[in-house]
Amino acid sequence: MSMIRDLRAVVRPSLRKSTPVQPGYDTTRDPSVTSAVVDCAVYREGRRLPVTSCPTPRAAMREVRRDGGFTWIGLHEPTEAEFAGIAAEFGLHPLAVEDAVHAHQRPKLERYDDTLFAVFKTIHYVEHAELTATSEVVETGEVMCFTGRDFVITVRHGGQGSLKGLRHRLEDEPELLAKGPSSVLHSIADHVVDGYIAVAAAVQDDIDLVESEVFAAPAGKGGPRGSDAGRIYQLKREVLEFKRAVSPLLRPMELLSERPMRLVDPDIQKYFRDVADHLARVHEQVMGFDELLNSILQANLAQATVAQNEDMRKITSWAAIIAVPTMICGVYGMNFDHMPELKWEYGYPMVMASIVGICFTIHRALRRNGWL
Repeated sequence: MSMIRDLRAVVRPSLRKSTPVQPGYDTTRDPSVTSAVVDCAVYREGRRLPVTSCPTPRAAMREVRRDGGFTWIGLHEPTEAEFAGIAAEFGLHPLAVEDAVHAHQRPKLERYDDTLFAVFKTIHYVEHAELTATSEVVETGEVMCFTGRDFVITVRHGGQGSLKGLRHRLEDEPELLAKGPSSVLHSIADHVVDGYIAVAAAVQDDIDLVESEVFAAPAGKGGPRGSDAGRIYQLKREVLEFKRAVSPLLRPMELLSERPMRLVDPDIQKYFRDVADHLARVHEQVMGFDELLNSILQANLAQATVAQNEDMRKITSWAAIIAVPTMICGVYGMNFDHMPELKWEYGYPMVMASIVGICFTIHRALRRNGWL
């Protein structure tokens, strides 16, 4: 793991566009300067200040404390060393810092002194030409958000869930950004939940496709395909991953929308209610997906059982028919000198006619009863 982090630290500077640094600024003495920072900005009265006024997180914080406003710093998969300087500068709690660095956290909302720490699971739908038993349907990532009185620090993990477009949209709405850091927290929550809605619609299409294919061919007339159970189980696993992102977030959204908090503007709190409603709807959809997939899987297994029973009935029927000539031929194959019709001129035709007649009668009776 340490080798991977070292390699990532070497490669990262060449892949990221660093925040421009003001000429003459001594970055060697600023521990907040790190390649993990993908964007750093100061907002005052809802508008972003020129980048030269906030070259680094430390300089941005000084700007805010001196002249007001708030700073929004975005990071992507920082290491402990990369995050240490920023954590010290903004006074972040060590437990929250540890969660932000190591990721793989459950969605939650925690308060540390004058800082809110929120964890969101991002969900991305993986496009696939055909759903198979090994198809990846959803891909998860994480966004951690530290919200203070005059700062927002977002930490993103995973290749999906970029906040660049969200930042640009917010910068086009200065009246919303003027509400402070809580407006950024709401926008991130809304962005994540909107992603859930889009993924839920795509997963619904996959489930509808599997459902229609499972019931397309009646059992015994083509029967369910052997791969259906594998595909259904794979979908259940992906839906479970989806549910792990959605369900734990219900309580944090309820708190943000209903409980007064000093760090959340009352006007912004109203918007959290809308996010909570959307999240509740997605949660109901995901729970419905799980129940529906259970029903489809049970129906698929029942179809497979019916198809197997149908095959066994056919095998048994043909075995009964074949038993007739086997029995008759076996009797006349015994080596006895004195047997009825053994030396009769019409013995052979009579035996063959008897075999055909009895087999035809059994076949007709079995076919009438649906066994053949």
